[in-house]
Amino acid sequence: MKADLDLVAVELTVVLGSAQMPIYKLLRMGRGAIIELNATENDEVQILANNHPFAKGHVVVAGSRISVEITEMLKRPTVYSLETVADAA
Repeated sequence: MKADLDLVAVELTVVLGSAQMPIYKLLRMGRGAIIELNATENDEVQILANNHPFAKGHVVVAGSRISVEITEMLKRPTVYSLETVADAA
């Protein structure tokens, strides 16, 4: 069973910040455009696994390498099945 889990690919995404803008500005952007985010260099980042939040962390820069240090693991959301909903009723 463990060997099977070792083969499962997980996409990790680190969210540094976000921005909102009108579509016309987005369409006018080209190479070299800078998008200002609603975050600072010391803010926590959100870490997603397959687009699901699972941890928070901080960006660490060491030389030319950028890493993320996990500072908090998030609780998994409760997943309800038909049996558990029926039992609760």
